[in-house]
Amino acid sequence: MDYKILLQAALDREASDIFLIPGSPTCAKIKGVLLPVDEQRLLPPQIFDLLKDIYSQAQRKMDALLETGDDDFSFSVGGLGRFRLNAFRQRGSYAAVLRCVSYDMPDPVKLHIPKQVTDLYSLRNGLVLVTGSAGSGKSTTLACIVDKINRERTGHIITLEDPIEFLHSHHKCIVSQREIKQDTVSYASALRAALRQSPNVILLGEMRDFETIQTAMTAVETGQLLLSSLHTLGAAQTIDRIIDVFPAEQQQQVRMQFSLVIRAIISQQLIPSTDGGVVPAFEIMLTNTAIQNMIRENKIYQMDNVIHAGQSEGMISMDADILRLYREGKITKENAVLYAINPEQMRRRM
Repeated sequence: MDYKILLQAALDREASDIFLIPGSPTCAKIKGVLLPVDEQRLLPPQIFDLLKDIYSQAQRKMDALLETGDDDFSFSVGGLGRFRLNAFRQRGSYAAVLRCVSYDMPDPVKLHIPKQVTDLYSLRNGLVLVTGSAGSGKSTTLACIVDKINRERTGHIITLEDPIEFLHSHHKCIVSQREIKQDTVSYASALRAALRQSPNVILLGEMRDFETIQTAMTAVETGQLLLSSLHTLGAAQTIDRIIDVFPAEQQQQVRMQFSLVIRAIISQQLIPSTDGGVVPAFEIMLTNTAIQNMIRENKIYQMDNVIHAGQSEGMISMDADILRLYREGKITKENAVLYAINPEQMRRRM
């Protein structure tokens, strides 16, 4: 079986993800729905052979997968596209999920990313976080901001990713892209090294542990613009997650530090649309004096009121954006309630 034929069949149907799981046909996620690409059930030896071919294409050894049971990397196939592979061992055999990544930079207008999000490219320093669940489009939104910086400003952009998804060409900026485990040991070590590489902008793929978050906070304080992501939903939950990573005796100091460096928190969800696809809903928090005070005084629970009242500044709450999508006929009432932060209030407002 030729893996390129499977990839082509999935791409022809505009798939976002491809699933190679033993005992199941090859499946693809198309507009948020999992569908079989063919009827033939995949056997463990077939999947292992497919993986060997993919590793050969990527010029990568299988040692990490065979020794640890997990591996994650990106590769390109000429004439087809770029893919992110997560291979793993399950029930004694191997499986994989591939994410389809476009060669071209994503178009924020076509993806319905609000202008106030891409306008964050003009920030010269501070911390910008894009948050949401896995598969909600965080990497795409970050890529749009980085691409805007690359085309509108001059400087050195350093991206630290696991793995690299979008490939940025050099436009007005010089772009250095480093893949964790392949080009450097870890996010934290790469971030420390980046501070000696004269960066203007750093893209940190994910703030996933205490050491990385601590190093990121230090990096931002040196005057860089740092963009990153977290698996949280909403500004309040994001701030709580970051503060809670630190020991209790340091948390008040970290609140003060964080209030001074945070510039924006963007949260997003992908919601099934009425036309059979998906549409994004955003919460946009842009830091102002009231937000800074709430972070310092540990009154995060009041932040939703400030976001709701800050529409004139470009802010919007998640539920307000979901309500907009419902009123525009882009999502159903059921999905509006299902994805709302406050379902009861959403029902009343509808």
